[in-house]
Amino acid sequence: MFSRKDLVRLILPLMVEQLLAITIGLADTVMVSTCGEAAISGISQVDSINVLLINIFSALATGGAIISAQYLGRNEDDNASVAAKQLIYTTGFCAVVVAILCIIGNRFILSLLFGQVEPEVMSNSEIYFFWSALSYPFLALYNCGAALFRSMGNSKISMFASLIMNIINISGNALLIYGAGLGVAGAAIASLASRIFGAIVMLRLLHHQENRIYIHDMRHPHLNPQMIRNILGLGIPNGMENGMFQIGKILVQGLIASFGTVSIAANAVANSVSTIPQISGGAIGLAMITVVGQCVGARDYKQAKQYILKLVGLTYISMGLLHVFILITAPFIVSVFGNLQAETADLAVLLIRSCSLFAIPFWPASFTLPNGLRAASDVKFTMTVSIFSMWVFRICFSFLLARYMGLGVLGVWLAMYIDWIFRLICFIIRFVRGKWQHQQVAAA
Repeated sequence: MFSRKDLVRLILPLMVEQLLAITIGLADTVMVSTCGEAAISGISQVDSINVLLINIFSALATGGAIISAQYLGRNEDDNASVAAKQLIYTTGFCAVVVAILCIIGNRFILSLLFGQVEPEVMSNSEIYFFWSALSYPFLALYNCGAALFRSMGNSKISMFASLIMNIINISGNALLIYGAGLGVAGAAIASLASRIFGAIVMLRLLHHQENRIYIHDMRHPHLNPQMIRNILGLGIPNGMENGMFQIGKILVQGLIASFGTVSIAANAVANSVSTIPQISGGAIGLAMITVVGQCVGARDYKQAKQYILKLVGLTYISMGLLHVFILITAPFIVSVFGNLQAETADLAVLLIRSCSLFAIPFWPASFTLPNGLRAASDVKFTMTVSIFSMWVFRICFSFLLARYMGLGVLGVWLAMYIDWIFRLICFIIRFVRGKWQHQQVAAA
């Protein structure tokens, strides 16, 4: 169903898009670093919440994209378009509700999660969280549009939109942080402007009739309860998986906060750097939703299995090369962040190098492989494994290694590697046994 050229056309723009998506948060961290470690730490705290909500919105978008891809695999373009419209209204409504709750509960939420941080860090967190919350509905709509274009096999649209979003964000950062002196508020406002642009572009492009998925009139919902249930049937398990995963990370972030500003800043820098190699894995995982989803829709499970193996293998190669590069150049990369204490920089380098050593053998089968299972609608299994592994291994072992065994923030990262290993074992067994097959949910 997909030639090598088709896969290249799909994956390369996704890699660029993933790089650009990471650049928004990375640009905020790097450009605001001139304001001091309290500013970096404030953004880092809120970003853990932002990532939680972004992943939930993305999970809902993925649920709709899987159903749309399965319809497209059966050449039922009209049903794919109906499913897309239900996705946009459902996700948009959820995002607006979340944004309102976060704006109203700004100080309460931050105090509940990070009450032990220094006052200056908390002040920066409150400012960044307010402006971030305003952007959630626009970010959710952008994610829906991007997911739908990917399900059509067109990843160039979201790549170009993401490029312009980054230009807006970085230009806004330069103007508002350096020019107007707004600090973390300037970084957040620039991100808000870029996400508004992204949402508008995606919704406009989905109106074009030449698309296989075409939304005619956004003013009238024309709700389809069965399709909404199908979308939520995939989106909710994905959302719970991603949500519980990120909630666990937030709890661990609170543990790291108790170790002081050096640990917070080093963890923030290491997180930013360690996500760079994951660009290729994330892009290939997104491509797998389209490729495997369409194969499953056509009921061609032999091809689905072949594509999963091919794409996971490609992830190992691409991520392995990037991690080797980072292992060698970690000190130089950390120096780019500037204004870091020597203790903070040394700790960041240690975390980055340990991450590369463990990610090379374990990350692809832990995170790219399960996307093939999700594309086949096997979402309950991936949810169960991910939630169990997160809470039992990453969270419990974080407290055991970091606090009770005195390893500090390094113990938190070691617990993460244990989580990866458990996931890898479970997902490989599931894939080999073949129980992920014949679970498609898209119905005529």
